[in-house]
Amino acid sequence: MPVALSILDLAFIPAGGTASEAYAGSVALAQKAEALGYLRIWYAEHHNIPTIASSATSVLIAHVASQTKRIRLGAGGIMLPNHAPLVIAEQFGTLATLHPGRIDLGLGRAPGTDPVTLRALRVSPMEAEEFPSDVLELQGYLSDETRVAGVEATPGKGTRVPLYILGSSLFGGQLAARLGLPYAFASHFAPDALEEAVHLYRRDFRPSAQLEAPYVIAGLNVLAADTRSEAEAQLVAVQRSRIRALVGRGQNWTDEEADAVLESPAGRHVKSMTRYRAMGVASEVKDYIERFAELSRADEIMTVHPAPTVQGRLRSIEILAGRDG
Repeated sequence: MPVALSILDLAFIPAGGTASEAYAGSVALAQKAEALGYLRIWYAEHHNIPTIASSATSVLIAHVASQTKRIRLGAGGIMLPNHAPLVIAEQFGTLATLHPGRIDLGLGRAPGTDPVTLRALRVSPMEAEEFPSDVLELQGYLSDETRVAGVEATPGKGTRVPLYILGSSLFGGQLAARLGLPYAFASHFAPDALEEAVHLYRRDFRPSAQLEAPYVIAGLNVLAADTRSEAEAQLVAVQRSRIRALVGRGQNWTDEEADAVLESPAGRHVKSMTRYRAMGVASEVKDYIERFAELSRADEIMTVHPAPTVQGRLRSIEILAGRDG
């Protein structure tokens, strides 16, 4: 059975562009993905990153949902330590009420930002320690039985928005197994622990009301283009963009300066983030997807299309879906 394909959209702000352009691109991507038969699109909560416009994740989901009809939409994820579980239950309960049967809620325990920005969010780093109990509290608000006496989510109660645990280490897989929830591994940027985390999750999984058997989603970078050289050029542009955003914090480095930093220890780490990537023309991408699905033991592959332009991303999802003509 072919592995299911989905998309993680980071709402990229183009070089010299605006968040408004990023949102228009996200709508275009979602509409194209819906037409091509992708299962779902997720949006990730990040803060103070100048190239990513998905910080107000639930608001973006609502906007894209209003511009599409069938495709599932959700968070991949909400960084739960940044929020009160009740607030997230109300937000996603609202989304599920407005768009029934289409909303997912992926949850992570990382802050999605740097320590200075975390303070600006008025969040203590210790909040991450409460992640397991916060997940259970949130789950209660979205079910019929709240875990906090006298407090219910309105809307939210009874919507049973499906929860997914996100992770890039062994912790997330162990928690997802214990709670009987689907597990999404962020191998598109943190590849090291993929195989071990999935092994532990599948071995230790306990069935739950939401899920009878383990379900794994694995992240994968995809740079599909009409020629191999075009895909390779996109990878170079992606690596330069990431080094500016993650190391330079938006500094206006030239391509030559960015390339020089990419050869430093920090730069090599940025390069390693895209270890798992399907790159090239249709046949190359298809072959890599099959190998990666076997390696990751994934039921679903969450593809990230980081081409620098909207047209490049649209073409990439088109080629991946088999519409390569």
